[in-house]
Parts: sequence; C-alpha cells; structure tokens
Amino acid sequence: MSGQSVTIPDDRAFASFKAECLCEEGWLLTHNKGGITVWTQGLEEGKSVHKMKCRMVCKDASAETMYDVLHDIDYRKKWDTNVIETFDIGKLTVNADVGYYSWSCPNPLRNRDVITLRSWLQIGKDYIIMNYSVKHPKYPPKKDFVRAVSIQTGYMVQSQGPSHCTLTYMAQVDPRGSLPKWVVNKSSHFLAPRAMKKIYKACLKYSEWKQKNKPGLKPWLYPEQTTLPSIPLSELSIQHADSLENIDESSLAEAQEREDSD
Repeated sequence: MSGQSVTIPDDRAFASFKAECLCEEGWLLTHNKGGITVWTQGLEEGKSVHKMKCRMVCKDASAETMYDVLHDIDYRKKWDTNVIETFDIGKLTVNADVGYYSWSCPNPLRNRDVITLRSWLQIGKDYIIMNYSVKHPKYPPKKDFVRAVSIQTGYMVQSQGPSHCTLTYMAQVDPRGSLPKWVVNKSSHFLAPRAMKKIYKACLKYSEWKQKNKPGLKPWLYPEQTTLPSIPLSELSIQHADSLENIDESSLAEAQEREDSD
C-alpha cells in the first residue's frame, strides 16, 4: 500500500498478507504462553514504525464465528474496552469499506485515532480482513487525538475444524510520535496477548448476543444488507505519516495503575 493513489487490494495483496502471517523468518519471538505467540520486528533507528504479529489457538471457537466477531461493529463496542468511538463511513465495493476508529492508550500517552480502508476475503478455509490508512476530507485529524497511520494491519482466521481455529493478527503501524521503550515492550508482552484473549472471550459469547441483536444482519457476508453510502475512490487519498504532527512522548514514564487481571 505504498503507492500514491488509493487502491482496493486485489488477490495478490491478500496472498501476500497471508504469506507474511505464516512466515517466521525475520521475526523475533517475544512471547509464547497460554496458546498465544507474539513476534516483533526491530525498530529501525530513528523510525517509529512498529511491526508486530500475534497468533492464538482457539479450541472452542469456529473460524466462521471469529470472522463474524471481527466484523461486527456493534458487538465490538460491547467487548472492546479500548474503543472510544468507531463507525463505518461508507462502502467502496462489496468487500471494501472506509471506517473510523479511536482508542485509548496507556497512561500518560495521548489517545490515537485512525481512518482506514478495510477489505476482506475468504480464501478456501481462511478468512482475511486487512486495512491501511487513508484520508477522507470530512474526517481530518482531531485536536484531542494523535492521528496514527496503519501501513498494513489485519487478521487471518484459519479453520482447524468445526469449533477450532487459529487467529493471526499482524500490525505495521506508525503511532505518530517518539514512543518510550516501555510502550513497545508492554505492547508485545502484555497488551497484545490481553487483546487476543478478549477477542477469544468475545467469540464464546457472540452467538448468544447475536440472537438478541439483529441475528440476520451480517452485511460482511450479505453485501445487499448494507445501508452505507457509496464512496468514490477519488474522494480518498493515502495517509502519509510525514504529513501529520509528530508527538514526542519518549520521555514519559509509565503511569502506576492497577492492571486488569484477565
């Protein structure tokens, strides 16, 4: 997604994302506990881009349910405790849209937000959802948030049986700002595994929740259900990190707060 014009990912882009999800060469193993594995790639000197990959084995969740949970924006507002605000802006094709997401960061960092072009595809028994940052004229950076940049972020869900799947999350993100080392360490050793556990727990409760909340509404599976307005690609442009304010938070010390027990 490094070109100058906004494009909708093609089959080659999805195949490339899948290959990188499966590749372990060039990745440093930083966490391997309780069925969750985390790898990172070293930060280049002077660069704030952080690359991380997490994989989790889910023994009581089907790939289909996991895929639904990752897509269902109404359900995300219920289980994702980091979300401040999230909404879909508009659709591009039957399997691509544009959306807004803001999230809370560990104290005392400023909170981040992002506008992304998201696309999804089923390849055999694998499901892929991936995104990258774009600019939309109606949603410029906000005063109270640091606008982060997703270079490429996404999920791959692989079916391992009727109620068994593997989830891989890969993120290449520029959070805009010189982050202290404790943030990077905390992300790979604590925050990422905790986020994966929350997704897994959300999967276990999804069927019961969905039965009471528009059970037939799944526009990611049935595109004719979407009510989103169409957005022409010409309205969008690539969000380059160097055009955004760079925040130096490298000297901030970690706030002493009680961590969640899960």
